[in-house]
Amino acid sequence: MAWMVIMGDGLHNLSDGLAIGAAFASSIPGGISTSIAIFCHELPHELGDFALLIRAGMSVKQAILYNLMSACVCYIGLLIGLGIGNLSEDVIQYVFAVTAGMFLYVGLVDMLPDMVHPNQPQGPAYPVLVQSFGVLVGIGIMLLIAVYESKIKI
Repeated sequence: MAWMVIMGDGLHNLSDGLAIGAAFASSIPGGISTSIAIFCHELPHELGDFALLIRAGMSVKQAILYNLMSACVCYIGLLIGLGIGNLSEDVIQYVFAVTAGMFLYVGLVDMLPDMVHPNQPQGPAYPVLVQSFGVLVGIGIMLLIAVYESKIKI
């Protein structure tokens, strides 16, 4: 199971790098906002992967090393995204479409089953409230990034 987590995380990080590279190829503010959004997404994701690796029997040192190695795949995606993005402005849209599809896939396949069939002793209303709060926080963060993206000066 640990190797599946590492390989899946590596592919996921490759798509993160593609998105960041394409965003920076398009514009610096767009790259910064995409990087912030992916960082906010990656922090809990990597902590979850670390916990899975520990639970699978790895030592803390091994889990950190393999998690770091899978995270470094992001740089490969970054270079590919920058290269593709510098070829043509039209190609960037396709890179964004592919990476958005990968984000949706991870969200729907990994998280949706737990959201639909929660194992919560608090009752059925509690998961709905937590999910609604999470969606509202996500919308708020995206709105803030969209509003202040043009004000970033580098």
